[in-house]
Amino acid sequence: MAPRTARVHDYEAELARLQKLADLLDSRWRIPGTSIPIGLDGIASIVPVIGDSATGVVAAYLVAQAARLGVPRSILLRMAGNVGLDWAVGSIPVLGTLFDIGFKANRRNMRLLREHLEREHGSTARPTLRRV
Repeated sequence: MAPRTARVHDYEAELARLQKLADLLDSRWRIPGTSIPIGLDGIASIVPVIGDSATGVVAAYLVAQAARLGVPRSILLRMAGNVGLDWAVGSIPVLGTLFDIGFKANRRNMRLLREHLEREHGSTARPTLRRV
């Protein structure tokens, strides 16, 4: 059996990896000449439905990983709602692109995940990852 420190390391690495993915989707770059963040989700939404569907699959992966970390169903439903709203409104030509740039569903979902884990486990206790 692996020592506890290995599990803590895996947990921290998993959260860092998920945060990096959420940032890539929502806020990796800045729109030139502004301080407005944009990620692949906003860029992909230029192609209605197809672009949003592709980034929606990645966003659903983030929700699945939250389930793997033991997030309760109520929070998973909120996270899925963020992804669904992002996909539905984001699929509307022009308006959807503007919505995607402002809404940031993946960053919202990472905040929900972190808040839950901090509430449940405090800042020192870390849950172990589980297979779903």
